[in-house]
Amino acid sequence: MSWHKDRPSGRKGYHHGNLREALIDAALMLISEKGPGGLTFAEAARAAGVSGAAPYRHFRDRDALMADVALRGYAEFAKRLAEAWNEGGRPDPIAAFHKLGKAYLGFARSEPALFAAMFDSGLVLADHPEAGAAADRAFGVLRSACETLASTLPTERRPPALMMALHIWSLSHGTAALFARGDAARRPIPMPAEDLLEAAVLVYLDGLGITGR
Repeated sequence: MSWHKDRPSGRKGYHHGNLREALIDAALMLISEKGPGGLTFAEAARAAGVSGAAPYRHFRDRDALMADVALRGYAEFAKRLAEAWNEGGRPDPIAAFHKLGKAYLGFARSEPALFAAMFDSGLVLADHPEAGAAADRAFGVLRSACETLASTLPTERRPPALMMALHIWSLSHGTAALFARGDAARRPIPMPAEDLLEAAVLVYLDGLGITGR
């Protein structure tokens, strides 16, 4: 399910025991409309059509609700990255590596509410182990891809895979957060965000001596 800022809003009813799902849907709607700062327990309960006390049946506080939203975001994010990397970079690791970047930007564009919950909410992942583990799995796809590319270099010229992954993550996330996201925070640029990121990654890989498509 995609949640965009221009998605029609509407009160979501709670019935048949689906309170948790109704609250998560309400949270996504509020984040889409107002940003992460617009999510409160009271607003989520109102949007879900339940009493102000009802959310406590499933969430201890507003951050716990935000963490559940972020967990779903990281799970979907990891899935998209893994699909782009295609089981180790098949058929060509360099091409698959660029697809990873496109998947990153595509997620920010198609899931702005999830993206905001994951990266703009101030959520402390150490306090929410499930969401933290999901975030680690997503980053693990990128790190694995960097390990594969680094392994093509002679041992003495091989960068640490973690450092390489952090560099590429910074490039990808900066491009996504500034120029690709699907909400009002996106800034206009005179080229597709995918072209900008691909050019930056090519320069980075070329500096390491990793060449190819």
